[in-house]
Amino acid sequence: MPQIRLDKYISERSDYTRSQIKNLAAKGKIIVDGIIVKKSDTKIDSDTASVEICGNAVSASKFRYLLLNKPDGYVSSTEENDGISVMQLIPPELRKKGMFPAGRLDKDSLGALLITDDGELAHRMLSPKSHVPKIYLVKLDRSFESKYIDIFAEGIVLSNGEKCLPAKVKAVENCDKLALIELHEGKYHQVKRMFAAVENHVERLMRITVGGLILPENLRFGECIELLHKDVENLFFPPDFEDFSTDFVGYFSAFMLNN
Repeated sequence: MPQIRLDKYISERSDYTRSQIKNLAAKGKIIVDGIIVKKSDTKIDSDTASVEICGNAVSASKFRYLLLNKPDGYVSSTEENDGISVMQLIPPELRKKGMFPAGRLDKDSLGALLITDDGELAHRMLSPKSHVPKIYLVKLDRSFESKYIDIFAEGIVLSNGEKCLPAKVKAVENCDKLALIELHEGKYHQVKRMFAAVENHVERLMRITVGGLILPENLRFGECIELLHKDVENLFFPPDFEDFSTDFVGYFSAFMLNN
């Protein structure tokens, strides 16, 4: 039974400082296993304790994982040099010290973005050795052409001569200006540059999967959900692109076509 100080336990799993935790405990704002605890140096069992602070449950996991549906106009960074950070979208009760976006989406792009404080998992996810694929829904200026499938599969060459890894692409049923594309890498503005190379233009871009994490249809833009560690492991078990039904993107397709 690993024993840990209450203030250390909470500070590792939240955005509260130890001095704030001490003050809140003294005011009776912290509950452990259903009992108010007024001393922040109280030892608790880190494996089994149920902790609430100001009425909100403190995650038992040392690390936190959030799936955010990123809206337009936010930057995938903890800094705000180029715009408002996506971190501003995280509710206070879900924030933790050291959290950051694992990967990035362009400022004008939408969709699935993993937020965590687990640096080891983020490194594993972003490593080229892992080849974690991502699926994007794309709104095109001109109709999708079947020739794109073979061109992208061969590894398209961008305007600057840089060659991309082979990628899969297919049209969305019943809509000739929407397409799905799966990438295993993340070059700067890659999807936009790939379609530009076949003389088309990306008007809207939305990421709907990161590995095996699939953006829920009911998760609105700017909202996030907390993931369990076992759910996060789905990152490394992605859906098969060929079997990935375009019916799934019905809600997202409607949004893309009307915005």
